[in-house]
Amino acid sequence: MSGITASTISYLWSVDDVLGQGATASVYKARHKRSGELVAVKVFNIMSYNRPHQVQMREFEMLRKLNHSNIIKLFTVEELPSKQKVLVMEYCSGGSLLSLLEEPENAFGLAETEFLTVLQCIVQGMNHLRENGVVHRDIKPGNIMRQVGEDGRSVYKLTDFGAARELEDDEKFVSIYGTEEYLHPDMYERAVLRKPHHKSYGVSVDLWSIGVTLYHAATGSLPFTPYEGPRRNKPIMFKITTEKPMGAIAGIQRREGGPIDWSYHLPHSCQLSQGLRVQLVPVLAGIMEADQEKCWCFDQFFTATTDVLQRQAVHLFSLQQAMAHCIYIHHYNTVSIFFEEVASQTGIGVQQQHHMYLGHDLLLEGSMKVVNLPRTSPSQPLILLSYATDEANTSLPFREPESPVIPARFDVMADYNFSKIVVDTNTDKNYLLVFLEFWASRVLFPFSLCSACLSPQVHQHLPLYSAGIQEFQNRLDQLQIEQAKLSETLANDKSCQKIEMLLQKITAIHQHYRKDRLTGSIIHLSSHIKRVKSLFREDCVQRYKEVLDSTRTWNRSEQATPSLK
Repeated sequence: MSGITASTISYLWSVDDVLGQGATASVYKARHKRSGELVAVKVFNIMSYNRPHQVQMREFEMLRKLNHSNIIKLFTVEELPSKQKVLVMEYCSGGSLLSLLEEPENAFGLAETEFLTVLQCIVQGMNHLRENGVVHRDIKPGNIMRQVGEDGRSVYKLTDFGAARELEDDEKFVSIYGTEEYLHPDMYERAVLRKPHHKSYGVSVDLWSIGVTLYHAATGSLPFTPYEGPRRNKPIMFKITTEKPMGAIAGIQRREGGPIDWSYHLPHSCQLSQGLRVQLVPVLAGIMEADQEKCWCFDQFFTATTDVLQRQAVHLFSLQQAMAHCIYIHHYNTVSIFFEEVASQTGIGVQQQHHMYLGHDLLLEGSMKVVNLPRTSPSQPLILLSYATDEANTSLPFREPESPVIPARFDVMADYNFSKIVVDTNTDKNYLLVFLEFWASRVLFPFSLCSACLSPQVHQHLPLYSAGIQEFQNRLDQLQIEQAKLSETLANDKSCQKIEMLLQKITAIHQHYRKDRLTGSIIHLSSHIKRVKSLFREDCVQRYKEVLDSTRTWNRSEQATPSLK
């Protein structure tokens, strides 16, 4: 422990070990003087004592009242020699959800498994608050802490109850708290725009903040963004949130004075599967409703999110489309409902679906229960083939990476802001990684798996046919030769590694800018960006198209093989 230290009777910390700072308090990483146990201490500053006494005591009382694994635990309350109050709470080694979202790999949102963990923890924590009649009033990624368990899994915990108060579902309040990007529009109007009104607020203000937080976690960006950002264009921010059409979950103004582009779905760059997006969008639309009378109540929110979390994930790879899917369905549903969900996501009709698992036909009856499906994973999905020969090849959508306009002349702040945009959540930098990882792990691997799927099926039924055996054998041999060539080509392709290295260089340049805001590396940065685009366009997309061509060949062969029909 270095630097200036502070302590209470039992705990010691360095003022350099800051975990977070607010208007009325700072949070530090501290240790117990005897046991060495790590804790987080919240130290209140002089400004906090200008508040009414009951407001000062509110956070102590709230945390003592609450006891849940998804809410930060209060150990004790101590004092500094100056008599300033110190809350001693559990320390979360994983930082906040906000710090996790600021990591480059999460620039387009969390991976699906991690997002579901966030959703579950928020739902369970909020359910405990409502059972105790508590409204938080400042929910945001920075107030959701991440603890990493011994098994490596994350546990998220709500923290910072300085603005919390007891409030039943039918009660209202008029005081203003919160962080503006996550603030309910009615509160935003009064707190940020300073416009007086006589509105009161209910527990639904937490639901709005949860919606913005979940959208941020799912996509890596805020749902409502005026040109130049929320903090620089506050009137347009208010306009977007209050004029949002019902059902829309995002609104972006892309140019100064321009129209608002409304979105009713999550962006393609989001790392969540289509199956989860379908379940999540209605929840976001229901809780991000400015009209408090039209907004969902907590009972609706808990019912809908519990329904999502209780669904079974069935991983599926559509060979014809060279595309991975994840079907979220209840274990008690019938397989006929599963077929309909597959048809909805893939466009392949129920009667045209042929399912395989680990190289063998999967004989499914519509009356079977989903719980009887084999256990799947991204690396061991069900393989979906289509009997139809005229199905459209609706493969993974991709787009040319975009980058902001490079500053025309050298300027320290302009170059710093440019580099920040390049590596920040609003750039397409990580779209490349998302696309490439999907391509490498969720497209190429299952496609290679299919090389073993057709072979046993054909050989198994060859003795049943007297005609065409040699033709099928020749066709199969040729397909295996072509697949081996493609696999060798893909194995030797280094596009992913090259782009990884370029992105590391781009990030390093930005880190250098952030450190001292003075460097002449903007030319190198622009050349790296151009190289990334070139690799994506000339190598990655080309390889991906080759994979799609191969899937068409496999599908035609499957159509011509009687043993599979």
